[in-house]
Amino acid sequence: MDTPTPRRAQISRDTRETRVRVEWNLDGRGRFQGETGIGFLDHMLAQLAVHGLFDLTVEAQGDLHVDPHHTVEDVALTLGMALDRALGERKGIVRMGFAYVPMDEALARVVVDLSGRPYVVFRVQWHTPAVGGLPTSLIGHFFRSLATTGRMNLHAQVLYGEDDHHQAEALFKGLARALHQATRLDPRRLNTVPSSKGTL
Repeated sequence: MDTPTPRRAQISRDTRETRVRVEWNLDGRGRFQGETGIGFLDHMLAQLAVHGLFDLTVEAQGDLHVDPHHTVEDVALTLGMALDRALGERKGIVRMGFAYVPMDEALARVVVDLSGRPYVVFRVQWHTPAVGGLPTSLIGHFFRSLATTGRMNLHAQVLYGEDDHHQAEALFKGLARALHQATRLDPRRLNTVPSSKGTL
């Protein structure tokens, strides 16, 4: 059996507003390191790494004196680019994944299809304008930006919940588990793309 090609990528994105560097190893052990300047975002990225069994490094410097928007957006865009590059031609992957994740009183459902076609449905009712210094409106924007450059169909919903910290954490853990499932290699089709079209 051939030795699998390492499924990892390193991407940098520099703009007048932010500088972001991401390393993503799809076949990791759940290690996260890095800092974005937004503590709650770092906490959520750690959930993505730990529960997806990804090794993830994210370093970001942004114009936080203006607003967290640019940093959150560019971190998500860079993560998506790293995911896309690490997947390569997407041969052999399971492609689709889903997860239900409870966090105390909150329950989230996240479903992904690494189809190559970006599309997002994001349905959450937030109760506060921000959690841990991160505007809750930017959480949906993070998911949309990630899906765009990661070229995935992403549906995320909090079915019910009361605490916005719990809702956000359930979403990121659900994203991690769904991506863990979708990025796994199926030994029955290691050299083929999981599509009737023959390409993603």
